Amino acid sequence: MSGVHTGSCLCGAVRFTASGPLRGVVYCHCSQCRRQSGHYYAATNVAQADLSIEGAGNITWFAASDFAKRGFCATCGSVLFWKHNEEAEVSVMAGAFDQPSGLKGESHIFVVDKGDYYDIDDGLPQYERSTPTLRVAGD
Repeated sequence: MSGVHTGSCLCGAVRFTASGPLRGVVYCHCSQCRRQSGHYYAATNVAQADLSIEGAGNITWFAASDFAKRGFCATCGSVLFWKHNEEAEVSVMAGAFDQPSGLKGESHIFVVDKGDYYDIDDGLPQYERSTPTLRVAGD
């Protein structure tokens, strides 16, 4: 999906503009995403060169693994970004975008790790680990 998309954290200390194409929303059910968000991640991504951030000094980056980091607002705690260290794209949480976002669900990953308190029944493709083209978890 092309166009300019804007968004922010809950308190507004971090605002961002994605000016390049966005991928469909991927729902990640891995244990790290569940623990950080309280449920599962719903994220699109954009080329890092197409993402501008106002208030970047308010972002805390947490290296949850050797291969990726997670960015959240240091003021309100909003989960905003996930970045693989070796990729040129940044995952952006779908819920952080201003409405209407125009985003659509694409797939579910790490379904083997999903919480036992919900079902996945939206008809989207499900992957035990990751999709064949999505580089996550040290792939």
